[in-house]
Amino acid sequence: MKSKFSFDEFKLNSDGMIPVITQDYKTNEVLMLAYMTKESFEKTLETGKMTYFSRSRQELWTKGDTSGHYQYVKSLDIDCDKDTILAKVEQVGAACHTGNRTCFFTRLAQEE
Repeated sequence: MKSKFSFDEFKLNSDGMIPVITQDYKTNEVLMLAYMTKESFEKTLETGKMTYFSRSRQELWTKGDTSGHYQYVKSLDIDCDKDTILAKVEQVGAACHTGNRTCFFTRLAQEE
């Protein structure tokens, strides 16, 4: 897979990373938010599997290597400011480490 833009053209956060919103490519359900470095972005393009940078472990993290719950890239889009990536993926199993399909399962507030 080839990107139309170089990672060097992205606007990164103060840690040198870009946030990635990950969605199911069929349903558009938001699965998770994670971060990428240049190295994880390039590995994602090379392998077709979502690879992030774990801020807690300070290492590359290919989603699914431990759990088997891989995310296969269907498309990567960049927002108008080039500071956030939207990844549409085929999610195998759960996206969340808790076993939930999505990391967004806790309701904070709701309009009645």
